[in-house]
Amino acid sequence: MNNNTKLSEEDIIAATTEHVKQLLAGEGSGHDWWHIYRVWNNAKSIAAHEQANLFVVELAALLHDIGDHKFHNGDETVGPRMAYEWLQQLQVSKEVSNHIYDIIKEISFKGAGTSSEMSTVEGCIVQDADRLDAIGAIGIARTFAYGGHKNRELYNPEVAPVLHDNFEAYKTSTAPTINHFYEKLLLLKDRMHTASAKKLAEQRHAYMENFLSQFYAEWEGQR
Repeated sequence: MNNNTKLSEEDIIAATTEHVKQLLAGEGSGHDWWHIYRVWNNAKSIAAHEQANLFVVELAALLHDIGDHKFHNGDETVGPRMAYEWLQQLQVSKEVSNHIYDIIKEISFKGAGTSSEMSTVEGCIVQDADRLDAIGAIGIARTFAYGGHKNRELYNPEVAPVLHDNFEAYKTSTAPTINHFYEKLLLLKDRMHTASAKKLAEQRHAYMENFLSQFYAEWEGQR
């Protein structure tokens, strides 16, 4: 890119979209390009009902998982740094770049007993959009995709869920996949920020509860 050429916001979004596609296409744990695509769309839909900077929302949604700590030995600094460096390549202002850096730094769920509050309305929107993709039918599919990716047991009734009280304990857990519903997914409905996300979360939460009822019934040889 010519250093003297200032890209429009539209061009920056387009370039970022292609960048993220190249980084995450074909990823098999549920954190692929299509996860980003859904979060991006969710974020735009939520933002339509909020007073927010849509440029920041879109960029943060697109970049929020390019350096997820789960794939970088638990290092929480990788993702924000990668996003910031990319934005600087595109000559995005330091104010916007810093805002997106902070959103990505704050966005992750950190355990049942740990706060993960967002500092800005744009951060709330992107976190809600990301959490919506973690629940409901797609959330169930992603949870088992990730569990398989990490070679975790499907379910073990002898291993009880743990409501982690710190991020380190949460991110180093190797519990069976079903435990994740109790350790994170079923908690997300009550942690949404925006009215539109709360409404969608109610429906998706109910779907997960029905799934778990069916799962346990089949586990015991019923139905």
